[in-house]
Amino acid sequence: MNPWTLAYDGFDPREERLREALCTLGNGYFATRAAAPEAAAGDVHYPGTYVAGCYNRLVSRVADREVENEEVVNVPNWLPLTFRREGGQWLDLYELEVLAYRQELDLRRGLLTRFLRVRDREGRATRVTQRRFVSMADPHLAGLETTVVPENWSGRLEVRSALDGRVTNAGVERYRGLDGRHLIPVEAGQAGDEVVWLQVETRTSRVRIAQAARTRLVRDGRAVAIERRTVQEPGFVAQDLTVDVREGEPVTVEKVVALFTSRDRAIAEASDAASGRVGRLPDGFDELLERHVLAWDQLWRRCRIDLDGDGDAEVARTLNLHVFHLLQTVSEHTIDLDVGVPARGLHGEAYRGHIFWDELFVFPFLNLRFPELTRALLRYRSRRLPEARQAARAAGLQGAMYPWQSGSDGREETQRLHLNPSSGRWLPDKSHRQRHVNAAVAWNVWQYYQATGDLAFLEAYGAEMLLEIARFWASIATYNRALDRYEICGVMGPDEYHDGYPDRDEPGLNNNAYTNVMAAWVLCRALETLELLPDHRRTELAERLRLAREELDRWEEVSRKLRVCFHDGDIISQFEGYGDLEELDWDQLRRRHGDIRRLDRLLEADGDTPNRYKASKQADVLMLFYLLSAEELRGLLERLGYRLEPAAIRRNVDYYLARTSHGSTLSGVVNAWVLARSDRPRSWRYFTEALASDLHDVQGGTTAEGIHLGAMAGTVDLVQRCYTGLETRQDVLWLSPSLPEELAGLDFDVRYRGHWGINLHLTPRRLRVRVADSDAAPVRVAVRGEVVDLPPGSMREFPL
Repeated sequence: MNPWTLAYDGFDPREERLREALCTLGNGYFATRAAAPEAAAGDVHYPGTYVAGCYNRLVSRVADREVENEEVVNVPNWLPLTFRREGGQWLDLYELEVLAYRQELDLRRGLLTRFLRVRDREGRATRVTQRRFVSMADPHLAGLETTVVPENWSGRLEVRSALDGRVTNAGVERYRGLDGRHLIPVEAGQAGDEVVWLQVETRTSRVRIAQAARTRLVRDGRAVAIERRTVQEPGFVAQDLTVDVREGEPVTVEKVVALFTSRDRAIAEASDAASGRVGRLPDGFDELLERHVLAWDQLWRRCRIDLDGDGDAEVARTLNLHVFHLLQTVSEHTIDLDVGVPARGLHGEAYRGHIFWDELFVFPFLNLRFPELTRALLRYRSRRLPEARQAARAAGLQGAMYPWQSGSDGREETQRLHLNPSSGRWLPDKSHRQRHVNAAVAWNVWQYYQATGDLAFLEAYGAEMLLEIARFWASIATYNRALDRYEICGVMGPDEYHDGYPDRDEPGLNNNAYTNVMAAWVLCRALETLELLPDHRRTELAERLRLAREELDRWEEVSRKLRVCFHDGDIISQFEGYGDLEELDWDQLRRRHGDIRRLDRLLEADGDTPNRYKASKQADVLMLFYLLSAEELRGLLERLGYRLEPAAIRRNVDYYLARTSHGSTLSGVVNAWVLARSDRPRSWRYFTEALASDLHDVQGGTTAEGIHLGAMAGTVDLVQRCYTGLETRQDVLWLSPSLPEELAGLDFDVRYRGHWGINLHLTPRRLRVRVADSDAAPVRVAVRGEVVDLPPGSMREFPL
């Protein structure tokens, strides 16, 4: 198996949408699904192109109520290119005999290639090779090359190359009750002989989106003069090209497209920018592809993860695939944009393109490879701090309350109704009560600082976010005089199955352990941040935020008195009252339903609710063991007045794994992590399941709607940080390797605190740390308790 190629043989309509998602091409500015260029949206295919941060808001009537919905926009389809023998039928695989079909995604080069041979009813056979890219060298360019070889016929070939703005958002079946008509045609035209252009506008956000396509025909490496005819309809423009072809002789059509929006910088007007860009291009497809491949080569040098020895080719390929899709969603082209990390990438319309907490799983990889990218993505959150403050005020709280789902402006985008496909019922959705997203934002700010030492960011943006989030936690915590404890009530944890108590009408849960412990962590980091700031900046922030000594004293008190519940001795209760819930008969449920990942939907369809049971969709309490080292977690609990013995960690892990349905792709990532030191074979099993979650669409159709970016990044981070025991805290690079038996070794480079090249080479018996030569300060490294300072240009080996 080639670890750099994802290939599919044969045309399988049932698998097309999955392949379209997994073979999506993008560059951090926009991405395009791998739909066939001749295909239209329908049951089999779904062409989709998405621009980072391009949203539109519409109102629909659903279940007898008005529903406001903002979602990422499916912008005009730039792919359309088809052909036919003059006067015949346009290319249609359902009407032709398919003699051969293969699709290959070259991960190293960011190139998608499609081979097919077809035969029509008259026996004419035609061979086609198509190559496409979305340029990583120029964020506004993409290219499609189509080579046609008439194998046993000669005659005239008609080619149609189009831009289609008549598209809608219809890629997710359960959203089809929502209005997906986001685009209004504005104008279209022709610029010179080779270029056509199209401009549309989103209906409410008023973003103008322009595309221009240059189509030329090449034979023997030279452009050929041909007959052209332009076709225009509202929202659609095309060029029809006609050329004589001879049996066995190839003819190539090159289509190069530019995409701009009115949100872009350094342009006067989107349509002029698009048509001007392709109209002035001196290069053809091959030259543009060459620069694109160079850009990918440079990215792969910085993202290299080598599995020593022969390794596992499937593991290596899937890790490469996951890094590939991560870099297509967020790249250096994202740095200048005002965008967050969409949970489903730019690969489809699931989750409506919203930003959740998944960046918690994405940023650790970026912090150690592209910290400037993490910095830019954190600015998405800092720019929406005013909206988060307003949300807290509206809830009667202080500080900043970030939304569970975020889109264009930072308001809460979580739906208040959701459809259960198992029952066909529209149900109340209370997931906006997942206030723990605030802890994720704070965690990301702090981890970025720990990896980079970027005090300037902390001073300018990060500290203010941390302080306002800490203020929120202190505000939402209420004092229970009888217990002498602070409590956080009416929330939901990461589990998502439990949104209330079975015997109460009011929504939300009390004292979710993950929420409360992470709130204490945030309060501690906020107080620490104030100590890190220079005196003048600390004074400025205190004045601007009106931070008085009394408020800081309250933060200190709350961080020591938040309530954490336990049951069955030393089992951390997921929330207050969890231990009183009923046990589920898991074996009986599996016999009845088979796949029980979406247990909540199955129970609701039976008139039941997961609120009655000790059952989780995904890690909740176990998220504490995922984010915090055992030492750090025990320290936090001791600060809160609780003692957790080392042996209790294993008992908690086993307890909750036995009660989890793994209804989220993130579940395998967290489970693999928390088992890495206590049960390596089981950890590896969860790791390989997480690797397979999108590639093999283990959730049965969800990947076709968009990849799961958090799970993809999380699997890579398991290799980068979990199996090496890598942590960045207390100004030290901590390493405590625990290599699975299935890995002969690891070798990769990280960036840390100004060092561009710290090489880590790990085998079961030895860890080598090599620091590239530079002017940076020595790196403080701790390996299993041994702390050393490594100056630039040095190397140290540690026996394991």
